[in-house]
Amino acid sequence: MIKVLIVDDSPLIRKLLTEILQEAVDISVVGTAEDPFDAREKIKQLNPDVLTLDIEMPKMNGISFLKNLMRLRPMPVVMISTLTQEGSPATLEALELGAVDFIAKPTVRVAEQLKAYQSTVHDKIRAAYRAKLRPFKASAIGTPTVIQHDRFPSGKVIAIGASTGGTEAIKEVLVRLPKNCPPVVVTQHIPPIFSSSFAMRMDKCCEINVKEAEHGDVLVQGTAYIAPGDRHLKVVKKGTQLVCELEDSELVNRHKPAVDVLFNSLVLCTPKNVSAVLLTGMGSDGARGLLALKEAGAKTYAQDEATSVVWGMPRAAHEIGASQALLPLQKVTETLLNSVL
Repeated sequence: MIKVLIVDDSPLIRKLLTEILQEAVDISVVGTAEDPFDAREKIKQLNPDVLTLDIEMPKMNGISFLKNLMRLRPMPVVMISTLTQEGSPATLEALELGAVDFIAKPTVRVAEQLKAYQSTVHDKIRAAYRAKLRPFKASAIGTPTVIQHDRFPSGKVIAIGASTGGTEAIKEVLVRLPKNCPPVVVTQHIPPIFSSSFAMRMDKCCEINVKEAEHGDVLVQGTAYIAPGDRHLKVVKKGTQLVCELEDSELVNRHKPAVDVLFNSLVLCTPKNVSAVLLTGMGSDGARGLLALKEAGAKTYAQDEATSVVWGMPRAAHEIGASQALLPLQKVTETLLNSVL
């Protein structure tokens, strides 16, 4: 049994989450706490495996509590987040601090789609239980070393897919890219609004430009294009140019955006010029698309188990022979850049 402690100042949310989690045969809610001080004592008493943590709480907010927790007693944490423009920066900060993932706060709308919501919550708790923790570390002085090359061949494309743990893994890759690098297209499983906040957050810390992809964007060197949280991102060829195409169609592998959609679009337009990597994530989205790219002549890689928060998507790719090599996260940028020279 996976023992869960729910931390939320709302009695209604505590009750709803308890009922949802108790529906799973392998998950047990061992307690609830109404604020971080209550949570601190309950953690000592109950020794939970996973914590769900609200961001906005009295006495101490969830971010401050998470920072202390990951420094003093690291454990898997799933944030309970309001999916709004106001809530997204704090949630992304929580992921930077070591939270494994986040769940949308239950709402009336969620109640209308309870079965799908329950399944998502259960899956994320299970993934958090198995996840590799990243204990909080104070930011290192200085900035990451950017890997410089005098020039790159034109027409090359770097493609990245990720899910659970992916926001930080993608950051590790993007911050080391030089501003003359080939265009980068990224699909990360992330909700609407959060994708734009994530893109802006990356743009501030990277030498390259990072933006949320827009329909019709022409791929240019030194720019990364992140799929919006409610659209599939494709790359299509128009004349001599590669262009972003956004598609509002059905979920693929239970996701929109889906990594397979991005990778398969590249198979159709420019596979031999693509270097693609599948990073940390739950499930198998992207594995078959990566295999199709490899078979079409692309350079393909997957993150290794040791550095993945959740080794689901990369493992699925590895098991079907889709990746030419398994890479530790710290080697991904260098390998991708060398592969496009």
